Amino acid sequence: MLKEENKLQTYIFSLEGLDCPDCAAKIEKIVSQIRGVEQARVNFVTSTIELEAVECKGLEQEIAHQIRRLGYGIKLEGGLTRQESLKKARWRTDKRVLLTILSGVLLVLGFFFSFLPDPFSYLTIPFYLMAIIFSGYHIAWKGLYATYNITLDMNFLMSIAVVGAIIIGEWLEGALVIFLFSLAQVLESASMDRARKAIQSLMELSPLEALVRRGGREERVAVDEVSVGETIIIKPGEKIPLDGRVIKGSSSVNQAPITGESLPAEKEVGSEVYAGTINQWGSLEVEATHRAQDSTLARIIHMVEEAQAQKAPTQNFVDTFARYYTPGVILFALLIFLLPPIFYDQPFKEWFYRALVLLVISCPCALVISTPVTIISGLTKAARHGVLIKGGVYLETVGKLKVIALDKTGTLTKGRPEVADVIPLNSETEIDILRIAAQLELRSEHQLAVAILKKASEEGITFTGSDGYRALPGRGAQAVIEGKTYYIGNHRLFEEVGLCYPRLDEQLGLLEAQGKTAVLLGDSERIIGIITLADTLRDQGYEAIKRLKQIGIEKTLILSGDNLGTTKTIAEKLGIDEYRAELLPQDKVRVVQELKEKYSWVGMVGDGVNDAPALAAANVGIAMGTAGSDTALETADIALMADDLTKLPFAMALSHKTLRIIKQNIAFSLLLKGMFLVLAFPGWTTLWMAVGADMGASLAVIFNGLRLLQSGEEL
Repeated sequence: MLKEENKLQTYIFSLEGLDCPDCAAKIEKIVSQIRGVEQARVNFVTSTIELEAVECKGLEQEIAHQIRRLGYGIKLEGGLTRQESLKKARWRTDKRVLLTILSGVLLVLGFFFSFLPDPFSYLTIPFYLMAIIFSGYHIAWKGLYATYNITLDMNFLMSIAVVGAIIIGEWLEGALVIFLFSLAQVLESASMDRARKAIQSLMELSPLEALVRRGGREERVAVDEVSVGETIIIKPGEKIPLDGRVIKGSSSVNQAPITGESLPAEKEVGSEVYAGTINQWGSLEVEATHRAQDSTLARIIHMVEEAQAQKAPTQNFVDTFARYYTPGVILFALLIFLLPPIFYDQPFKEWFYRALVLLVISCPCALVISTPVTIISGLTKAARHGVLIKGGVYLETVGKLKVIALDKTGTLTKGRPEVADVIPLNSETEIDILRIAAQLELRSEHQLAVAILKKASEEGITFTGSDGYRALPGRGAQAVIEGKTYYIGNHRLFEEVGLCYPRLDEQLGLLEAQGKTAVLLGDSERIIGIITLADTLRDQGYEAIKRLKQIGIEKTLILSGDNLGTTKTIAEKLGIDEYRAELLPQDKVRVVQELKEKYSWVGMVGDGVNDAPALAAANVGIAMGTAGSDTALETADIALMADDLTKLPFAMALSHKTLRIIKQNIAFSLLLKGMFLVLAFPGWTTLWMAVGADMGASLAVIFNGLRLLQSGEEL
């Protein structure tokens, strides 16, 4: 009896012997029934179980007891962190491998003694029996316990087949069947371990120790012990251990592990750096801004784990199919065994054997494992290239998209306007216009003001502040410079002041058509000049749009809150099919919904914060450049960690390839099963051939799925 208290705890334990999703479902079902356990979730990918449970005396021992009764191992270390649990996730222990090897040796000895004369031939059956016990103990135990809990599985089917073979005197077949099945499980575990190591490789990006300055001394400490605000020293060639902000030094940093960027990023005082990235040549001093468990890399790993634990639509279908398939196969085999001998006077032993072959052939191992291993590989491949996909459902869905809608500012453009032209309209020079504008904008934090101040500094213009500064919301600002009132702002402001004239309106219209934003500068009597600003296009924009169309996107369009002329110019430069301008957030949602009604599958690309309603309305919301952004990582279905639009067609191509491999795996599994089922009826298939086919199919679909992990970005 467990003594309960009222405190809810989270436990994470490492499991052993988790070969397939069916095993995970069994453990989940049993552990969920334990008193005190509120919720249990087994992550097949990481080979761990995570529990939400009331803190109870003896709870861990009860959980371990139930899991071991099922035939699986569990490590009780008082609970693990996610990082520790991944590092401890391993395939089948040496004990299971050793038993399988011994079983194979005994099988060969039994076969050898069967050719010898008496009394040596009498040793044949004892050798076969020991081979069956060594290979079949764990399998039979799992099968019996699964039956006890009314969850028939492949272990149960295999146990029936071996017992049946013994009953009709086919000792060699029985021993060979159970040995091959045990060998298949060991090989499957080893193959799955490769997929698990793909996630572990993400974890190994971050070093375990950091060089920290404490009390005037430098000392190496575990990254988990570094607090926010402490100073970390990163030497040339070292990995950065924690997220932080550069407070001294400059260098180039390889950010590919986080953002997928091919070129190093320049870092100076004030720049952000991420755990797991690699310092190139300069020494940096960094102020830690996040604890180890809260770093961008830690969040990425956690989300990849969560994503891989979620089932994609195809996987849900396969799992549902397998749930009804196994009992159906047992019933069908029973009919094959009973009907011919009873109604057609056929030999009992022959049809009993064929029924056993049918049971073995029908094991859904390859079918059940075909989807998750491919999804695991696809999600991990994406993460390695700076594309964070929140689950198998989005990995599948992004490949179905027919329309891509894109926000303009910060998505197609860099979101940092720069001064393009300075146009004098009266006697003042360009330098005069920039100097006055800079004095007016000195107190403003608007991005256009920042661009003007930057341009003035680049031109070497010296300027001071102004008097009587007054912000004019939605229009601009005014201030007094050297006793004279000046205005700076948009067309509307100067219409209100009464200084606009037809020729100016025409000139502003031409500038807008070129995709430029015009800022007017004037005093109380006249307009003295125009400063135009333009947002710079992303370098990869044209190639990304071109690639999207090549891989099957029917329509691309811009959804922007900017003016019509600017939006039109951007669309024409990038080869985008359609554009909608001057849209409010609710207008973008309306357009996305209209597109879904017409095209069914619509993706929206934005900054993950301002475009959140439209991202949510789309079938797949994709956020740009979200490295370090907590909000964007949480809101988007897919996060492109770098400001690189080419990652979008990469994600779509990855989805296409993932779906293609899943379909190949399912088709191969079903065709192979179907072929052997047809051969089983006339008696052309033996038990060991059936197991060999099942083992071969399982390994084939695993290795086919793991192809996605191959190096390189081309798909």
